[in-house]
Amino acid sequence: MRRALVTGITGQLGSYLAELLLSKDYEVHGIIRRSSSFNTGRIDGIFDRLHLHHGDMSDGIGLRRIVEKAKPDEVYNLAAQSHVRVSFDQPEYTADVVATGTLRLLEAVRDHDSNVRVYQASSSEMFGSAPPPQNEETPFHPRSPYGVAKLAAHYYAVNYREAYGMHVSCGILFNTESPRRGETFVTRKVTRAAARIKLGLQDKLYLGNLSARRDWGFAGDAVDAMWRMLQADQPDDYVIATGESHSVYEFVAAAFQHVDLYWERHVEIDPRYFRPSEVDRLCGDASKAKRKLGWRPTVPFVDLVRTMVDHDLELAKQEVR
Repeated sequence: MRRALVTGITGQLGSYLAELLLSKDYEVHGIIRRSSSFNTGRIDGIFDRLHLHHGDMSDGIGLRRIVEKAKPDEVYNLAAQSHVRVSFDQPEYTADVVATGTLRLLEAVRDHDSNVRVYQASSSEMFGSAPPPQNEETPFHPRSPYGVAKLAAHYYAVNYREAYGMHVSCGILFNTESPRRGETFVTRKVTRAAARIKLGLQDKLYLGNLSARRDWGFAGDAVDAMWRMLQADQPDDYVIATGESHSVYEFVAAAFQHVDLYWERHVEIDPRYFRPSEVDRLCGDASKAKRKLGWRPTVPFVDLVRTMVDHDLELAKQEVR
């Protein structure tokens, strides 16, 4: 039985990845942050099948202890302060957890066993203002502290691959969505609002830049790509994306249309949600992942939006009761 260690296992991607690994008969270990309240909702259905360890990306000694205890064959680093807008307010914390945290983990793995295979969650935010479509050869130009921190983590991973011969692969993921997306992210904020407005639980939705365009894909497809990277004979970097770009406006329109509402009657612009420096358009070219890994996205944009709205309608109905 292979062993995998997943950082960020309680997050959206972490929960889907844990389910995928369990389905492939892995022994799955995960790192969770200590909290005074329960933060394991996404993994409640598989909780008793996981080996969980309290830890934090800011604690290098703790990471080393966890790696030594778990003795993984594969490590998936998904942990991050992942909210781009928040990174402008907490740049130092974001840099410590996202960038230096990745370095701490790589060192812990290298000291334990340099043959362990490592997946590093890189981000399309590293491309920033680089013109689309973005692929593995596109120059990086991040436009947020989060993007800069992810870029540093990405190059740490590349350096450990080149310097020590470690099997470290980076997945440059474009936006990943699902009903498990955090409620403070714009997509989930939109689908929650559409559902609650439909049932009379709220009337307004406040958003920032509606013209920003993103490549939105299903989180379940993304974790399949992660696993495929670590099964490859040689480590490499891969863009994981749908190849389609849609604006926030289009996402809003699709969500409200699904519940037969006119979004224009309920959406208002709030300057507080604008970023100091914006990323106007992201659209990934995943040709390399398709060619070398046999990976394909499976969930179309409209279906993804509708699935998220339907999930949030059920949550809203529970509020009504």
